[in-house]
Amino acid sequence: MTFSATKILTNKRLAEQQCLTLLETCTTLLNLTQIHTQIIKLGLINNPLVLTKFTSTSSNLNAINYASLILFDPHSKTHLYDTFLYNTIIRAYAQTNNNRISSIEIYKKMVVNDVMPNKFTYPFVLKACAGVGVLSLGECVHGCVVKLGFDDDIHVCNTMVHMYCCCGCVGSARKVFEGMCVRDSVSWSAMIGGYVRGGMAGESVADLGALELGKWVERYVEREGIRKSMELCNALIDMFAKCGDVDKALRLFRGLDGKTIVSWTSVIVGLAMHGRGLEAAALFEEMKSSGVEPDDVTFIGLLSACSHSGLVNEGRKYFSSMTEEFHMTPKIEHYGCMVDLFSRAGLVKEALEFVNNMPIEPNPIILRTLTAACRLHGELNLGESITKQLIESEPLHESNYVLLSNIYGKMSKWEKKNTIREVMGEKGMKKIPGSTMIELDNKIYEFVAGDRTHESYKEIHEMIDEMAKKIKMAGYVPTTSEVLLDIGQEEREDALNRHSEKLAIAFALLKTPPGTPIRIVKNLRVCGDCHSATKFISKIYNREIIVRDRNRFHHVKDGVCSCNDFW
Repeated sequence: MTFSATKILTNKRLAEQQCLTLLETCTTLLNLTQIHTQIIKLGLINNPLVLTKFTSTSSNLNAINYASLILFDPHSKTHLYDTFLYNTIIRAYAQTNNNRISSIEIYKKMVVNDVMPNKFTYPFVLKACAGVGVLSLGECVHGCVVKLGFDDDIHVCNTMVHMYCCCGCVGSARKVFEGMCVRDSVSWSAMIGGYVRGGMAGESVADLGALELGKWVERYVEREGIRKSMELCNALIDMFAKCGDVDKALRLFRGLDGKTIVSWTSVIVGLAMHGRGLEAAALFEEMKSSGVEPDDVTFIGLLSACSHSGLVNEGRKYFSSMTEEFHMTPKIEHYGCMVDLFSRAGLVKEALEFVNNMPIEPNPIILRTLTAACRLHGELNLGESITKQLIESEPLHESNYVLLSNIYGKMSKWEKKNTIREVMGEKGMKKIPGSTMIELDNKIYEFVAGDRTHESYKEIHEMIDEMAKKIKMAGYVPTTSEVLLDIGQEEREDALNRHSEKLAIAFALLKTPPGTPIRIVKNLRVCGDCHSATKFISKIYNREIIVRDRNRFHHVKDGVCSCNDFW
């Protein structure tokens, strides 16, 4: 590139435009040096606009060091006073792996020279701190961010979360994250990435059944080249099982080169949650054959698997093997699993006998399990007696009052039921309302029974009515005994139709393509009527419906549930 004297323009504005045009088309370092000479000749060495473009062009040519040497030459008369120009240099260094410390040094020069940083400065400085991995530097920059009032900017906060995670301080990252008034996908990705890098993949996905987010975590691990330690693999297995894809968890498990007791236990617990008790038992036997000794957590998963699949004899056998084969002393959790096993199978008297013969005192959880079984299987007087004992021992636990209230409702003792509700009100206690959540398009929607607050309320309730008509024609009979209220038959049916599970399913039918799976999460145990209705809905609308309730997963397809109506 050559420049004749006749082409040198004396008009400063035209000269400025000429340099900017030359820099825009510059493609080599040689051209850059020639343009630099021209800038000096034209007297534009202190022009902020030209210097900024010169710096960004240098960055694009991987020659930011060249620009920096010129701009910060102690013998030069250049006066670098423009915030935007400083930001350009800081950004260029921050995006270069080997020069991130230089980005921080330029930031220090900026402060020393009394050039005021702005909200665009700090994402680059924090990114540089993240790349260097020095926590003390990041904390100093965090202090400046707060002092200058940029700690409410989402882009600054996102980079701060990323910085703390990269410096191994996930706790501080979480504090920044929790303090953000607004979060976007970058915020969540930064926080999730921090948990994954810290070997805490289980923390990165709430036990909400957010399968797509779980898949994103796995892709993130692959994309970032994060080493798949045994701890990370075990966390991924646990995550996929809890998010509803136990087959994916099994594939990951089978692909492990080495398997620890945590690996085996995670899959056994996952299979238990999905009601695949026989597979869990087979995996336990395989684990023993491989020479891995089970621990107490393994047995909790195994006994839970037997409980959720109605494998009473197998549960008895494995419970006995704890002492006879493995010389382990069962803990209260193992006794609780056995009480749950007998209770779910309708063996209430055997469950009570088992509790009476326990060598340790039953805890309130075991007694509440017994009470719930009594209500479910018609042993109402026994349930009333046990619940009254619970209230005496735990007078401030609202679940005990709710259990007794439900038993009175089952017995149609409405006056006593109302009395219990009044007592709860006097004590400031409230029954936890049943709610169901569904994730669509990266947004979580929550429904409660009779919900009329949703923006699509009218369409949802029209779909509810359509569903009710279609499933009744297919043979569905409402289980009105589930409605523990002193109201008429028609009102009971209407109350059932407005349960949160049905609202969420109706919403999904409206908002998702035909034939696609529906995934919902219930905060309590799914009721018998909703379970029955969901089977009919799955067949009529040709949908697989995956329901995650408080205890387990239900995979409903073609009118059949994976739990085989045992849950």
